[in-house]
Amino acid sequence: MLATILLRRPSEAEEIARLILQSHAGSRVFALHGDLGAGKTTLIKAFCKVLGVTDRTSSPSFAIVNEYQRDNGEVLYHFDLYRLKASEELEGIGFNEYLDSGAYCFIEWPELAAESLREVVHVRLEVADNGTRTIRLERT
Repeated sequence: MLATILLRRPSEAEEIARLILQSHAGSRVFALHGDLGAGKTTLIKAFCKVLGVTDRTSSPSFAIVNEYQRDNGEVLYHFDLYRLKASEELEGIGFNEYLDSGAYCFIEWPELAAESLREVVHVRLEVADNGTRTIRLERT
């Protein structure tokens, strides 16, 4: 399944996040691809808000993973794998256990984890010269 969505302004991020979640209601793992500044963190913050996270959200660049509490008591995980150099490092943080937990997992820079990612929605962000983001969705 492939879908394309345009994000014209950051203020549309929550609406786009809601649409993605509704159209992939059974999915819990979302891999966000895109260059620096493409809007991966902004979209993940929107996912968090739509899913009822009231904690302050930020990119886990140094922590690798942030855990957030949803208003229904469930947890949600936000990964930033940018700093990891080898897939073996994923074992050290228990990456597969997070994926198998049934909790929502949003992953920035997922390329290193490609072998671990199954039943995932790939969210590919591309930035046009005018600042519009093209978001392509693919389920594997």
